[in-house]
Amino acid sequence: MKVIVKGRENRDQLEIFSIEGFVPADHLLRKIDSAVDFNHIYDIVEDLYCADNGRPSIDPVV
Repeated sequence: MKVIVKGRENRDQLEIFSIEGFVPADHLLRKIDSAVDFNHIYDIVEDLYCADNGRPSIDPVV
């Protein structure tokens, strides 16, 4: 018999994955990504990010 103690459940989980693996090769977003140059976004958002303070950010082009 297993005794269950309330409040002691361990629900912390860590999963490592690649975003590339979630988007199928023939998905419309992949076609858009290959046809459109999104590099200009880095110039637009440059002032919103700090290069040497805080946690690393998510790529704004994601």
